[in-house]
Amino acid sequence: MQAAGVLEAESSTAEPKARPESRVGTAIITGASSGIGEATARALAANGHRVALGARRETRLKTLVAEIEASGGRALAHPLDLADGASVDAFFAAVERDLGPADILVNNAAICLPGLFGQTSAEDLELEVATNLLGPMRLTRHVLRSLQSRDAKGDLVFISSENAVVARTYQAGYTATKRAIEGMVAVLRMELEGTGIRSTVVRPGPTQSEFGHAWSPDLLRKILDSWKYWGVQRHFGYLPATSVASAVLSVVSAPPGTHLTLVEVMPEGLRKA
Repeated sequence: MQAAGVLEAESSTAEPKARPESRVGTAIITGASSGIGEATARALAANGHRVALGARRETRLKTLVAEIEASGGRALAHPLDLADGASVDAFFAAVERDLGPADILVNNAAICLPGLFGQTSAEDLELEVATNLLGPMRLTRHVLRSLQSRDAKGDLVFISSENAVVARTYQAGYTATKRAIEGMVAVLRMELEGTGIRSTVVRPGPTQSEFGHAWSPDLLRKILDSWKYWGVQRHFGYLPATSVASAVLSVVSAPPGTHLTLVEVMPEGLRKA
């Protein structure tokens, strides 16, 4: 699960060191305008990958592209709304046209519209499913078909959440979509075995980001009280987004014949006396 907005991100500018076995190519990162997506874009670009950045906040994407290219990288910004199939299609077409065929896909973008399930609108649930599950499915199909048509090796990386294995109140829709994503990845892993196309889950715990920054203080207090009651919030340690980006870099840099199927990244808590 990404951070519930209790702590505001303090972005680190330190990039993970390059790995000699890295396969350089074109990498797509969704939700690249902030948090894990932004940190991942910086990490992959610093390691020589061409990066295609998708998100709804195009102005932020363009700023990030300028910073990456000023450092000698190659990047593309293009608006992307995963809940809109036409937007997904247009984004993928722009990537292939301007940066070439995609070798890496990092499905990172997701939303959470918190609330007790019985009080959550059908429209909110539909938006969570469209953004967190159907959108990544559409984009993954595009990238997978491109890889298969070229008989190419590549990486399909899915940023999941601790919610996939530890359910949290007030997040029924978000939790359901993350569990569904991990189920889809398990199927892909079997279907793609032996092809050189790897399908990996990166499952972070609470992470410093803008995720949940718009939640009201009253709602946030209720959520945290509920999580404490159910024992799912042991401490208030949060990962920097760069830690999750480092995990993604490790996944796509693994040598041929090596498949990191699941990488869990958790913040360390305080030692008990």
